[in-house]
Parts: sequence; structure tokens; C-alpha cells
Amino acid sequence: MTSPIKNQTNILEKLNIEKLNVMQEEAQETILANSEIVLLSPTGTGKTLAFLLPIIAELDINCSEVQVLIVVPSRELAIQIEQVIREMGTGYKANAVYGGRAGSKDKAEIKHRPAILIGTPGRIADHLRRENFASEFISTLVLDEFDKSLEIGFETEMKEILSLLPKIHKKILTSATQEVEIPKFVGLKNPTIIDYLNQGTSQLKVRTILATSPDKLETLARLLCHLGNQPGIIFCNFKDTIQEVSDFLNDNNIGHGCFYGGMEQKDRERALIKFRNGTHRLIVATDLAARGIDVPEIRFIVHYQLPLKAHEFTHRNGRTARMFSDGTAYVLKGMNENLPDFIENAEIEKIEKAEIPSPSIWKTIYISGGRKDKISKGDIAGLFMKQGQLGNGQIGTIEIKTDCAFVAIHASEVNRLIRLVDNSRLKNKKIRVTVI
Repeated sequence: MTSPIKNQTNILEKLNIEKLNVMQEEAQETILANSEIVLLSPTGTGKTLAFLLPIIAELDINCSEVQVLIVVPSRELAIQIEQVIREMGTGYKANAVYGGRAGSKDKAEIKHRPAILIGTPGRIADHLRRENFASEFISTLVLDEFDKSLEIGFETEMKEILSLLPKIHKKILTSATQEVEIPKFVGLKNPTIIDYLNQGTSQLKVRTILATSPDKLETLARLLCHLGNQPGIIFCNFKDTIQEVSDFLNDNNIGHGCFYGGMEQKDRERALIKFRNGTHRLIVATDLAARGIDVPEIRFIVHYQLPLKAHEFTHRNGRTARMFSDGTAYVLKGMNENLPDFIENAEIEKIEKAEIPSPSIWKTIYISGGRKDKISKGDIAGLFMKQGQLGNGQIGTIEIKTDCAFVAIHASEVNRLIRLVDNSRLKNKKIRVTVI
């Protein structure tokens, strides 16, 4: 199939994607041809790229103001979309704005206007209210995972955003669920629906693990030992439960990260970085991790605490068995618990005794220089191999942020590497190198 978008092959090469999937191809054609689009597709099927490609194709290269506004329910999703646009290498500027950081930092970044602005409803509404950028050049509005924004109480801000955008010609709504009605204030008249919700999760297996005592922790440990070194997410309903599970895993030398709404943004971001690069193979999380986070292929998820609603169960399960892959959702059933009606066909599985998974071979180091210092992945790899005396197999994933970078390093080499490269110069900047 020939793409209507110029340079698409180059963009996909930069993203290490061989070709678009069927949903992405249909979305691309539909978005280019219509003014109102609702894209429904499971978590992990590539909705972000599906709407970004046609949006970027329609940008006016001669316009120096914000042309596209993408409203998202979480900071993580805003950061993720910003990163994807940068990795596409189209030459168009993109910025993410969100709560939890100083508004002055936003203003400094968007002083040189991005073509695409991504942000959470509260922060976007605040910038529009203060007229921190012109709104009359914004012709495309994306409400990404719009149902999640409504679910967590952003309806007032979303109404305000719509009222402050006078020249919108194209509206794109995305969701991983069909259960939420599109609000009237969005103003859709006759949207074109792209619906792939019944595809992509057919290879999910759901299994019930019966806890052998009122306390599920020992059963969780046996399950994790049984599963070995596969990447997975353990879902809890409450922050206090995450702390309880995390303490237990630490006591049993099972490495993991934590992810929930009450954490500092920096700590949440670092938890995901460590998960992506293999330093941690497990994350203990609330439903905040069920959607809108950029993580690698996950082999399993565990419902340590049972979800309260059917759509929570669906979205948690959507983190594994993504399109064209398989995965397992394990339901931990306490001795006195009854499974809700929406958990069906969950066969009981017995787990064998196994050893505690071996520790990860990777550790993550922090570098105090990033994109704004013109530092590239090649610069970091070159310094670590030449001055740090590392071999190819001892350097893992490198992630570069605006003002810092994170690198997975073979755990056995970390201390020696820091001695050799800390306080070195990289692209005219003296950098600090520390383990996190």
C-alpha cells in the first residue's frame, strides 16, 4: 500500500518500525479525508503514531504559531507523545506542558512556538486563559484517551479548552474503550468511527491463582518465582497496598519499581526508565499504569487487588497481549474473596515451586547533560567505550532528555565506569555521572 504521506519511510526507519499495522493505515487515510474522527483501538496498538503521521503531513511549514493541540489525561502520556514526535525527526517543534512543574518552565519552552503542543487539561486551559500563545492558528485538536480525562474529573477544563479554540477544523478523539459517551461540548456532528476494539487481545489468557492464606503476599512471591525473569506489572488499588507489596518484595530480594499518582513526577519517570531498560523487570502500580505509559512488551500482569470495575480490568489486561502478541493476566484470589462477574473464563492455575529470579544484569546511571547540550546517544556511547573502557555488550538502552540522560550499564562495570568518566567533558559540558 502506497502511503499518501511524504517521507513516511524515513520516519518509520527513525522509529525502528518496519511497516504500519492495519489500524494505523486505515486511521491515516481516514484522518486525512475527514474533519471529525473517533479512533477506538486497544492499548498498545499504536494509536499515537496513527494520528501523528497525518497530522504532521498537514502542518503549514510557514506558520510560526501553535497549529495542533493534543490534550492528554496524564503527564506520562504528554511526555511520551513529545518524545515520539522528536524521534520522528520531521523538523517540527513539539512541547509538552503539564502540572507538577513550574509554569515558568512551560513559558520558557514555548516562547519559541512549537507547531504541536501537548498537555494535560488543567495546564492547557491555564495557558489558553492567560493567552500565553495565540489560539487562532490552532486548526487541529486531539483529545487522546479522552474517556480517561473525563473519568479523572477534567470535564470543566476540557469544556473551557473547547470554548477558547475558535478556528478548529479537525477534531480527533481516541480511546481504548467504547464505554464512555462522547460529551456534547466536544461538538461532534457526524464523526467517522474507526473501531478496532475487538482486535488485538484475542491472545490474552486469564488465569486465577488461589491464595493459600488470607495474606496474598506469599502467593504473589511464589507466582513471581514461577514466572522468572519476564517483564510484568503488579496492579494494586491503593498507594498503601503498593507500599506493603514493595516492602515485601524488597525483603525477599525481588527487584522492582513503583508507580502511582502520589509519587513525584521525577520518580515516576525514573521508574519507567528503569523498567524500559531492564534494570527493573517488575512495576508495582495503581491503575495509573493501565494506560498512556511508554513501556516495552509485557509478558504478564497480576491483579494483586481485584479491579472494582469492568473497564479497569480491561485496561489493566491491555498492558499485555498487545496486537499480534500473547500474554497472561493473573488474578490473585484471596481465600474469602469472590470474583466479580466481569472476570470470566479465568481458569485456575497451580504454580510450581521455583527459585527467586536472578537480579537484573543492568543498573541505570544518570548523566547531567542532555538534548539542550547537543549531546547524542553516539556521544555517550563513544565516551563510555573509549574513556570508560566498556565493550558493546556492556552498554544497554540510552535515553536522552532535555537536560539529562539515562543509560543502562552492566551492573558489574558501574563503579569502575563512574570513576573513569565522572566530571568528564562531553560536547563542551562537564558532566556528572551517578547511579540511580
